[in-house]
Amino acid sequence: MTTEGFDGFLVETRNYGATAAFWKSLGFESVLETGHGSGQWVHPAGGPYVFIVEQHEGELTTHPILRVADAEAFAPDRAPDFAQPFTPTHWGVSQALVRDPDGRTVALEAPLPGGQDDAQGGGDA
Repeated sequence: MTTEGFDGFLVETRNYGATAAFWKSLGFESVLETGHGSGQWVHPAGGPYVFIVEQHEGELTTHPILRVADAEAFAPDRAPDFAQPFTPTHWGVSQALVRDPDGRTVALEAPLPGGQDDAQGGGDA
């Protein structure tokens, strides 16, 4: 089994308020505010969400989040280079991080076993 396509994008920032205002100006609406410098934004026309995470240390990253139906059954034709294996998260999904051939990170998110998937999803890797 492979992925089900794009679910969202993680965008790290030094200033959550400024970045949220930028995405709002592009038509996105806030659907989840964590209260600690991160939140999920969706476009009313549909498409992938944007999950913004304020990050003050290290290099800022942006990466896609792909949906996987079942973490245990995930078996693409080419074995991925896992930076992190599937791990349960505090936002209600199991997340893995894989590297593309150039070393960029791609997040994979699957429902937790037992159907405890958080419909809002979103990653703050």
